[in-house]
Amino acid sequence: MNALRVTWLFFKVGVLNELQYRVNFVVQLFQSAIALTVGLVVLALVYSHTDELNGWSQPELVCVLGIQILMGGAIKTYIQPNMTRLIDDVREGKLDYALTKPEDAQVLVSVREVRIWQVVDLVSGSIVLGVGLSEISTGVGALDALAFAGALLLGGVMIYCFWLVIATVSFWVVNMWTVVELFDGVFQTGRWPVGIYPGWLRYSVTFLVPIAFAVTVPAEAVTSRLDWQTLVLAVGFAAVLFTFTRWFWRYGLRNYTGASA
Repeated sequence: MNALRVTWLFFKVGVLNELQYRVNFVVQLFQSAIALTVGLVVLALVYSHTDELNGWSQPELVCVLGIQILMGGAIKTYIQPNMTRLIDDVREGKLDYALTKPEDAQVLVSVREVRIWQVVDLVSGSIVLGVGLSEISTGVGALDALAFAGALLLGGVMIYCFWLVIATVSFWVVNMWTVVELFDGVFQTGRWPVGIYPGWLRYSVTFLVPIAFAVTVPAEAVTSRLDWQTLVLAVGFAAVLFTFTRWFWRYGLRNYTGASA
């Protein structure tokens, strides 16, 4: 409960800080509109030459695109800003401020920043997902909706763990400037179902960078493609990854010298 209270406190402070720069909202609208337009144009070009892609129809791919945009918005709203700040704090020796607080250090470094204007992607992604679902003949049942919510949550946890592991590596590797650009590039693979990729890439974006669990698996849920084995695998992998991330974070802290060393 204390962690939730701290999270809510930082969220309110973060929102107030973001509201000081409302022009960022206009900038975000422009960036999101460009990204959405490009994604839809690419889909239209692909389906002008085929009726399906590896068994996925165009409306189903619109759902995948919507989920990818939605998840990307969530990442850039909360996960990515906190992890990039953590990397900067480690490099500059400022992490001491978080470590000396009575709250759990992992909780603090995970909730200090919020980019509220990224909610534009959350809204646009939800709209695109809704449009895609409206064009699918088979409706979304209650179990599909429940599986979708669970898969989306598990995917978010995995992406958070991936980012925290990368940020923790900064305890040993100082130059981590390219991480954001690298992740953003790899995350674009989520605009397509993971099954269309060759084996080595499919496994890479499933277990190394868990984009498949974050995007494709929720898309399979809302299109009635998800089997229970995949969902069980997602639960197991998320649990293992979170446990490893927690251990790796604590191990990294023991190697952090900080400004006071």
